[in-house]
Amino acid sequence: TAYDASSLSAMGAQGGKMLLRIDPCDPATVSTVESCGRAVSSLADAGLFAMIEPFWSRRGGGKVTNELTAQAMTRAVTVAAGVGNTSAYTWLKVPVVPDMAQVMAATTLPAVILGGEVSGDPDAAFEAWRSALALPTVQGLVVGRALLYPPDDDVAGAVDTAVSLF
Repeated sequence: TAYDASSLSAMGAQGGKMLLRIDPCDPATVSTVESCGRAVSSLADAGLFAMIEPFWSRRGGGKVTNELTAQAMTRAVTVAAGVGNTSAYTWLKVPVVPDMAQVMAATTLPAVILGGEVSGDPDAAFEAWRSALALPTVQGLVVGRALLYPPDDDVAGAVDTAVSLF
């Protein structure tokens, strides 16, 4: 349902991104992880990066909920790190959760932090990003909505604050 490695390469892209939801109670998780592994392998074979956004998830009430705890994210990043025939071109895109040091200690893969939902407390979000950026494998931020729609509508101020975290 998306671009494959050969079409990304033909377009001159540097890689591809995929969402990996892992729900141990959902039989479709096995094929999802397998498909992710094939995509990671194909991208690596073409010399392209794979950006995996892993979540430990559960279904209930007709919706999927991502578990945003250190334990759940640690499980998710370890599964993501093991998919494909190499991790040489694999990066992770992860949300900030409590005890990010535990999460990031579970993998040697480089990671970027995602911004998630727009927080009512941007100062707390910025401090969480600052702490995560201090971890050795965290390389940057991918935080669109949190900067485009800050609670005070000061986009320039939110961007300036995010830039100051580096």
